Amino acid sequence: MRFTWLVLRKPLFWVGIASVAAVVVAFGLYWFQPWKLVTNETADDPLAAVPPAATAPATPGAPSGSATAAAPPAGPRVLLKGEFITHEHDTSGSARVVVQPDGSRTLEIADLDTSNGPDLRVWLSDQPVKQGTAGWTVFDDGKWVELGKLKGNKGNQVYDIPASADLDSLRSVTIWCKRFSVSFGAAALA
Repeated sequence: MRFTWLVLRKPLFWVGIASVAAVVVAFGLYWFQPWKLVTNETADDPLAAVPPAATAPATPGAPSGSATAAAPPAGPRVLLKGEFITHEHDTSGSARVVVQPDGSRTLEIADLDTSNGPDLRVWLSDQPVKQGTAGWTVFDDGKWVELGKLKGNKGNQVYDIPASADLDSLRSVTIWCKRFSVSFGAAALA
């Protein structure tokens, strides 16, 4: 008892306790970044102006120079699209894969509205989008391609898709929190 009393009266003991507490608080602030729950970052990337799809399909067997054959669009075209659903955090908006005339592909996220958080990424994945808590952690189970850090938790944003990405198998997009391995929201691309 006397030893405890002597230790508690030493200034060095209290400096040590304060130092440990400061390290724990600093680590907690870095890891969880709680201020992001009350702050928003808005992205405003310009989305591609995609012309409407041809209304009349090409006539089967028609010569390619025929007036009834539909010509491929000269501008960008939508290859895949989907709507976001909520996982760990309320998430809404839409996603679409756009093929540019030069063959390059981009993922466009329009009207995104989700929570801000630490280490958020945009992933294309081969995992199916599941409703509720069953879908929160599936996206790192299979094949995925990281397109970059989320530019903002609100607004429009565009990400380049690498030429090596196989869009026949990568049929979902997720806002992925890499730090906690959880999806904030996801969209099935069809």
